Amino acid sequence: MKISTNLMFERAAKQMTSSQTNLAKSQAQLAQGKQIINPSDAPDQASTVQRLKSILSRQDSYQTALNTVQNRLQGEDSTLSSVSDLLIRAKEIAVQANNDTLSLDNRKALGVELQGLRDQMLSLANTRDSSGNYLFAGSKVSQAPFMSIAGGSPQYAGDQTRMSVMVGENRTMPINRTGTDAFVPVNRTMPDGTTQGVGFFNVMDDLIKGVNTSDRPKMQGGLGELDTLLSGLSMARANIGSGLKGIDQQTGVIEDTVLNLKTTLSSVEDLDYASAITKMNQQMLSLEAAQSSFAKISQLNLFNYIK
Repeated sequence: MKISTNLMFERAAKQMTSSQTNLAKSQAQLAQGKQIINPSDAPDQASTVQRLKSILSRQDSYQTALNTVQNRLQGEDSTLSSVSDLLIRAKEIAVQANNDTLSLDNRKALGVELQGLRDQMLSLANTRDSSGNYLFAGSKVSQAPFMSIAGGSPQYAGDQTRMSVMVGENRTMPINRTGTDAFVPVNRTMPDGTTQGVGFFNVMDDLIKGVNTSDRPKMQGGLGELDTLLSGLSMARANIGSGLKGIDQQTGVIEDTVLNLKTTLSSVEDLDYASAITKMNQQMLSLEAAQSSFAKISQLNLFNYIK
């Protein structure tokens, strides 16, 4: 095959262009610290990198959801702890009111304190979270869960819906608590022997009436029912504690998952600087050799071979 001067120049130009392209790619890799600059450089690796980043993004959303649930549970626990303290004080007053030595006026004074405690409990039962949602309203987060009724005790106006959020690939956690889960009603035995459910604040109001009127059966019954209310609060706080422990465990799972994903992503995406620098030096030598040889070859002509 006849090799013309034009063909020789074209081949040399292509070789130098290819060497320059490879060198530029190596320089870009070193500058960014990544193996892949463009997806077309390594489609399989680029796809793996994208998949790993997508999984990492989901872990971030799971951690955000966990933080939301944790903040809400901590708010619930703090609120119920305050209600529990108020109930303990209410029980102390109820015990004191059952003392036979107290006069009617003495009991009325205790009734005033009981009323104040009851009003504080109602305020706590209608506590909102940092987003302005009611803690104990079920899914009706924009409506106060315990509504005062004219001439009657506050009744639960929320629902029994428990909402959940994803906190892992195959795990969900409840994000709300119903009012009747925290402020548990009691089963009261009526004079005819039947059992009737009585709301949390009905119990408190009946006790207050009993103290104000020195109605001993109501005072004694209310004292016993306070134990049931305290037991319900304790159970609710135990459930909250279990939820908080679950959050700690799931946070650990997410942290381990993120660490493994980042390690894998680094092995696929990050550049091995030692190998990359060695490769770039080889490419530079190759380009310099191609340029040097082309410079010498381009100066040759027929007279160089005539002696």
